[in-house]
Amino acid sequence: MPLDFQLDSDPVLSVAAPDRAAPLRRHDEALAAGWLEARVMRVDRRNRFAIEPDPGGAARILLEPAILYADELPPDAVFLGRTDDERHIWAVTVEDLPDDPAVTNLRRSGADLIDGHGSLASQAVALLGWHRDNVRGRDPQHHPRRTEAGWAIEDPFHGNPEYPRTDPAVICLVHDGGRRVLLARQPIWPAGMYSHVAGFVEAGESLEGCVRREVEEEVGVVVDRVRYLGSQPWPFPRSLMVGFHATADPDAPIILEDEEISEAAWFDVDEVRAALKGTGDLMIAPAVSIAHVMLRSWVAAFDRENGV
Repeated sequence: MPLDFQLDSDPVLSVAAPDRAAPLRRHDEALAAGWLEARVMRVDRRNRFAIEPDPGGAARILLEPAILYADELPPDAVFLGRTDDERHIWAVTVEDLPDDPAVTNLRRSGADLIDGHGSLASQAVALLGWHRDNVRGRDPQHHPRRTEAGWAIEDPFHGNPEYPRTDPAVICLVHDGGRRVLLARQPIWPAGMYSHVAGFVEAGESLEGCVRREVEEEVGVVVDRVRYLGSQPWPFPRSLMVGFHATADPDAPIILEDEEISEAAWFDVDEVRAALKGTGDLMIAPAVSIAHVMLRSWVAAFDRENGV
């Protein structure tokens, strides 16, 4: 029976953020009144933000008193939700935060944040980036008007509301049903770094169909038993990574026809286990990514199945 498994934990960026309080987005008066007690997350144009130590030993996003940023609610702020004590949380774009150890980004420090703060940062980065994209190349008089606390815009010409778009992408752990996993690398990655095949879903395509197409297009391998694992927002700029695993024949030839992939190879579970510990020659995706959780969960399932 081929090895089957599930994720052993939620991906870091999938852990629910503090209350999104979506109904509040249309209550302008309540939002304006809440600004005096609100908290603000500053995000610069490189998607960096400040963090601070958490009493539990991890890190948390630095949420500053909003009144220190502006006397009243600015029109370019985006609403993220409410803290546990019901203070409003907003995010704003700033030009550049200082180069400081406390200034970081999701790729570098997302796995170190307390539960929910990775998702909070994902919202901020995705929303603020969406707004930047919507004004890029437009004259100021043609900029759309922000509505619903930053969760919608109205075009100045037709007036219809538009909402943030999320692009689904699949990522698939291909294994042989036993102790080997197929990983690939892009030419721009550091030497020795490999990860799963991934790609965007095309119009009119199912997620499972995208898995089969992307794996065959990128490494020339036909997969079977496509199974869902979990998902994770990836706000670079606005993707939802949907994780799967599938089986394939390790003796089938690997054919690289997609220029995005420079190498692909089968790796033994022992090599992946070493990579998870930070040893050996194989480098894998960081702990903030669903790719990392998928590999860790696969190794854990293999070890349980084989009494390791």
